[in-house]
Amino acid sequence: MSALDSLPPLAKVIAAHGLSARKSLGQNFLLDLNLTAKIARQAGDLTGCDVLEIGPGPGGLTRGLLMEGARHVLAIEKDTRCLPALAEIAEAAPGRLTVLNADALELDPLAYLTPPIRVVSNLPYNVGTELLIRWLTPPDWPPFWQSLTLMFQREVAERIVAQPGGKAYGRLALLAQWRATPRIVMHLPPGAFTPPPKVSSAVVHLTALPAPRYPADPKILERVVARAFNQRRKMLRAALKGAAPDIEDRLLAAGIQPTDRAETVSLEQFCALARRMPGGDEA
Repeated sequence: MSALDSLPPLAKVIAAHGLSARKSLGQNFLLDLNLTAKIARQAGDLTGCDVLEIGPGPGGLTRGLLMEGARHVLAIEKDTRCLPALAEIAEAAPGRLTVLNADALELDPLAYLTPPIRVVSNLPYNVGTELLIRWLTPPDWPPFWQSLTLMFQREVAERIVAQPGGKAYGRLALLAQWRATPRIVMHLPPGAFTPPPKVSSAVVHLTALPAPRYPADPKILERVVARAFNQRRKMLRAALKGAAPDIEDRLLAAGIQPTDRAETVSLEQFCALARRMPGGDEA
C-alpha cells in the first residue's frame, strides 16, 4: 500500500479541516475517490507527463492523478482553507505535487511545468469557460498542452461538442473544434457533488491538433464568429453588416448564402469567410 492509499477518506479530510464548498468560488467538491480516479483515467496514460490542475479543493482528483502515475502535478488553488489538506497529499507523494495558492486567471503555470503537459481539472464553474477559451486561443499553435480533460456544467460541455444546426452550436464549438478534437467522456449527476449543484455535469476531453483544421487568422476568425453569433437570429448579411462594405460578395465567395444564419454555417465555411475578410489571406 502506498502512502497515498493510506490517506483518510475525503469526507474526513473536509471535516478535519472545516471545509465547505463556497458558491463565490464556484466550488462543488467530488468526494467519491472512485469517481475522481475514473476522471483521471479519461486523460489517458499520465506516466511521464506533468499535469496542471485548477481548483483542486480538498484534493480528490489530485489523488487520482498521482495514483494514475502522473510524473508531477501542479495544483493551483485560490482558497487558502484547502492548502493544509493538499499539503498532506504532497507529503504522501514527495516531489510529485506542487501546490500554488494563486488565481489561475492571473498565473502563468509554464514556469512550473515540463512537457509533455496535460490539463485535468474539475474547473470552478465561475472561471471554467474563460480558462478554456484562453487555452484554445494562444498566440502560437500547437499549445503548451497535449490534451484538456475538464469538467463543466453539462450545458457548457454540450456547447463545446455541438454541430451546426442546433441551439448549442456557437462560438465555443467553433473555437474548440478548429484546433482540437473534443468529446464528452463522462456524465455526472448533481448528487455526485457536495453540495449538489442544480445542474448535471460532464467531462470533456480535448486533444490538441498539430495544426488547425482549416487555415484562418485566429483574430479574424474569432472576430467574425463572435459578431455572427452575437446576433444569431439575424441573417448573416445583417449580423456582419459593417464588417466589410461588400459583405454579401464575401459570404458568397466563402460558400455561404447571405440569408443564412450563423447556426447553419460550418467551421470550414467560417474559416473560408475569415480568409476573405479585410486582413485575411484571400481578401
